[in-house]
Amino acid sequence: MNGERLRVAVQKSGRLAEASLGLLRRAGLVLDGQRDDLFLHGENQPIDVLLVRDDDIPALLVEGSADLGIVGRNVLAEQRRADAAPDERIALGFGACRLAIAVPQAGDIATIDDLRGLRIATSYPTLLGQWLGERSIEAEIVVLTGSVEIAPRLGKADAICDLVSTGATLAANRLRELVTVFESEAVLAAAPGSLTPAKAALAEQLAARIAGALCGDGVRLLMLQAPRAMLPAIERLLPSRETPSILSLDGRPDDIALQALCTVALDWQHLEALKRLGARGLMVLNVERMLA
Repeated sequence: MNGERLRVAVQKSGRLAEASLGLLRRAGLVLDGQRDDLFLHGENQPIDVLLVRDDDIPALLVEGSADLGIVGRNVLAEQRRADAAPDERIALGFGACRLAIAVPQAGDIATIDDLRGLRIATSYPTLLGQWLGERSIEAEIVVLTGSVEIAPRLGKADAICDLVSTGATLAANRLRELVTVFESEAVLAAAPGSLTPAKAALAEQLAARIAGALCGDGVRLLMLQAPRAMLPAIERLLPSRETPSILSLDGRPDDIALQALCTVALDWQHLEALKRLGARGLMVLNVERMLA
């Protein structure tokens, strides 16, 4: 690799931090350092991890200080520039949330048309502005960097536009959700432009490993032996994601061994039904990672 090392930026603290580092470790990275550090050295791969504020990740990618980043799609979209923007590579399936407009519970704002001429407080003026513009709604955007939920009670705004996950924070501040502006989750993003051949190879390898780790989420490997004659009935019972693998058993022409990847939970009822069809030696194993 000629001494070149890939740099991956992730959130140091916050809702994506633990899951991001956990995913990188599931992708095979052994990282040297503590969570209080700002830099984690990759011991088994020429890949290092930068621990930074999530809002800084898009800029680090654009300027080339980081080659890949794990960041919320909302942050990526809010800071997108026409001349240079990071590329979303993989949706990661965690950190799901939505950017939503919320209004006071006791107010009389019932539809998005009622937002015309009002003040809306947000930390996401670009995304909110785009959404309002697409609907020809003229409203004043009040930019706040924090404590957005309290803006109506302070008289700073008539409504807010902020990230919502469970809705508990809205309820605690006597707000109700009116409409979703943007759906978000954690994504793997890449720096705009071309990487060196060495870094590009590392980036492709890491992206493939991350995709493989994600493919294993919620997947179970079912293994069993059964009479060959019962195979059609057994296959009808399988909650399989693809055609199962069927193997012949040496010296036992009337029996088969079966392996199947299943995305639906295999409960005791599934196993007992298979057993009634003559299946034996049933095993259900967690799948940690997959590589196509």
